[in-house]
Amino acid sequence: MAKKNSEREAQNVASANKIVLFFKNETIHFVIGLILVIFSVYLLLAFSSFFFTGAADQSIIDGGSSQELASVNNHVKNYAGSRGAQLASYLINDCFGISSFFILVFLGVTGLKLMRVRMFRLWKWFIGCSLLLVWFSIFFGFVLMDQYKDSFIYFGGMHGYNVSNWLISQVGIPGVWMILLVTAICFLIYLSARTIIWIRKLMSLSFVKRQEKEMEMEAEDEKPQQEFTNPQPQTVDFSVDKTFKQNLLHKEMEIVAPDDEDRFEDKKVVPEALGMTFEKTLVDVLPEAKKGGPVFEIETAVNEDDEAYQGPEREPYNPKLDLENYHFPTFELMRKYDNSNEPTIDMEEQKANKDRIINTLRSFGIEINSIKATVGPTVTLYEITPEQGVRISKIRGLEDDIALSLSALGIRIIAPIPGKGTIGIEVPNSNPKIVSMQSIIGSKKFQESTYDLPIALGKTITNEVFMVDLCKMPHVLVAGATGQGKSVGLNAIITSLLYKKHPAELKFVLVDPKKVEFSIYSVIENHFLAKLPDGGEPIITDVTKVVQTLNSICVEMDGRYDLLKKAHVRNIKEYNEKFINRKLNPEKGHKFMPYIVVIIDEFGDLIMTAGKEVELPIARIAQLARAIGIHMVIATQRPTTNIITGTIKANFPARVAFRVSSMMDSRTILDRPGANQLIGRGDMLFLQGADPIRVQCAFVDTPEVEDITKYIARHQGYPTAFYLPEYVSEDAGSDLGDVDMGRLDPLFEDAARLIVVHQQGSTSLIQRKFSIGYNRAGRIMDQLEKAGIVGPSEGSKARQVMCLDENDLEMRLNNLQ
Repeated sequence: MAKKNSEREAQNVASANKIVLFFKNETIHFVIGLILVIFSVYLLLAFSSFFFTGAADQSIIDGGSSQELASVNNHVKNYAGSRGAQLASYLINDCFGISSFFILVFLGVTGLKLMRVRMFRLWKWFIGCSLLLVWFSIFFGFVLMDQYKDSFIYFGGMHGYNVSNWLISQVGIPGVWMILLVTAICFLIYLSARTIIWIRKLMSLSFVKRQEKEMEMEAEDEKPQQEFTNPQPQTVDFSVDKTFKQNLLHKEMEIVAPDDEDRFEDKKVVPEALGMTFEKTLVDVLPEAKKGGPVFEIETAVNEDDEAYQGPEREPYNPKLDLENYHFPTFELMRKYDNSNEPTIDMEEQKANKDRIINTLRSFGIEINSIKATVGPTVTLYEITPEQGVRISKIRGLEDDIALSLSALGIRIIAPIPGKGTIGIEVPNSNPKIVSMQSIIGSKKFQESTYDLPIALGKTITNEVFMVDLCKMPHVLVAGATGQGKSVGLNAIITSLLYKKHPAELKFVLVDPKKVEFSIYSVIENHFLAKLPDGGEPIITDVTKVVQTLNSICVEMDGRYDLLKKAHVRNIKEYNEKFINRKLNPEKGHKFMPYIVVIIDEFGDLIMTAGKEVELPIARIAQLARAIGIHMVIATQRPTTNIITGTIKANFPARVAFRVSSMMDSRTILDRPGANQLIGRGDMLFLQGADPIRVQCAFVDTPEVEDITKYIARHQGYPTAFYLPEYVSEDAGSDLGDVDMGRLDPLFEDAARLIVVHQQGSTSLIQRKFSIGYNRAGRIMDQLEKAGIVGPSEGSKARQVMCLDENDLEMRLNNLQ
């Protein structure tokens, strides 16, 4: 019996899941949206016709039976038929009046959103349309209350009539006006906070006008009998006769005390310069001669072309609105380890290690004053304070002896510890703990981080979450032998960014010569990945494509710097802030710039196969791309000098070193030994500045990453990946002799019309509109150039369109034939 019940429950759950999946299907959404749009158009026809045919149809709708209305000869004149007339009469007269049109607006908006024609914030439209529906119903019902007796249309509907009657009985007619005014102002404030600024300006303007009027009335009352006859001062004509100037000078001198010669000398400014000095004197004297006379004002002319673009009076631009239904990954997608929060302290182990360290140092004649242990997830730091007179170099030379006495690998001596008067000895724990990515992402430090590109790498020896800002690094070099945690470290970097950034704010360029490390990220192509506009794979695995992609990023970098120059800003943060506040005009090419993070998994393989072709664009990006939000993370398992050259090291100040096999490799990556003494399994050294920091890298397993990417892929994404600009190599030239105009592509004429209509000569435009590959679109573009329809390639910019309109295009096409 219990088995049958469990089977029934399972069937019920399965059927419920099928129903949920059915309504989550995008095709079903499109069909429902299309029905809503068509229904709103039908209601619009019924409402519009009701204004002209409502009087004739009123007796039929009110007095006719359902059978008469369902008959063919029902004599209803409404263009939407008897059902449309009924709906219009019910919604307009019996409900909300002419404000019922807001119902049509909301239905249309909902349909367009379901069809994904336009992206709206549906809840805002619902609140706005509902408030307007009720407010206008009450407004028309209150203002046109007397009209209800004689007209067949109730402009406020019965709802507006009844509510306004009740409000009048409660607060009176003035009270209703005040309620309508206050609610209208509140709604305008809800739409835009600038409403408050407008109201303040309006109130201050009325106050100023009232004050000016009162001052004019006072001036009229105090107007002297003797009028001052002077040419109209508003013309500011200073070509007056000498007698007037002398009188004015005499008037100026009378103001000064006659016994003060110094002050008298200060006032002798009119004879010396009768320019602006005389003008000021004239303005100062006029009020004494004639109060209430014309006022002299100086206005500074402003060139409108020099003013900054302020944009329309709208709320700040939100780049996340295109994917407003996107949800960040949840913590439940990652595995939680029971022992990952706090390390357990084995007191016996700690005491034994302490005694061995003291005895080993004592056997070499070194006495210590104190010893302190800090237990981390995988390593314990012993801080010792030697007695005076002990040389640090003597302790540093006992590294191997201490490792022998402790029977442990990975002993590292820090002599001295920066900022402290102690010497550190790092000893691996016999029972290391796993630092889970879930404990790092869920930490308060990560959640409240204000970094632009936060990267959570793991935990330090003191068990603190270790985070860095990729924007400040700004590029990272990762090295480590095979199986030491390098790939897990790259996954930790990507995962921490996925948990913190919206798809509108961040794009990845993932290069994976091994073809297997980053393949799990291909499902988030339309959310977070950037690639060439050739329709290829989102994860770049081919060496040739790597070179093209890196050069394309250089083109993107140059284009971004041009936009920063036009915007008069220094970095991407200032630029995006200016764009969000609508101070940059999109019509002049300005756009919101997402951060781009380029991650190369096996850099050594690229250098071995492509050499300088890869190294040069990487060096150029590393040198220049920080300010425009392009950052690089390159990893290699062979940190040798022929792989990590001096050019690469000079431009990658941040280094992450996992365990390497030799001291030489450690010196290559860190410029010092230490990475060869790590214990592996995520144990790493992070260097940015003077001294490296030992960190236990957070562990994120492949199934966890797969769950995270699938979760993101299920949510709303962009139609395509983020396309990088086209790159044309210098050796490609502009020779079009091999283009055969006798064998034009079947899409040639359609592509030509598309280019002319949009006035944009872009290969990616042809590729997207006709759903063809990049190579075919490139051949069509070459044919268009040979035909004189578009100009030659200009790098990252779109080609110039040579045809002004479709008539010009038709003439060129006829000439080809």
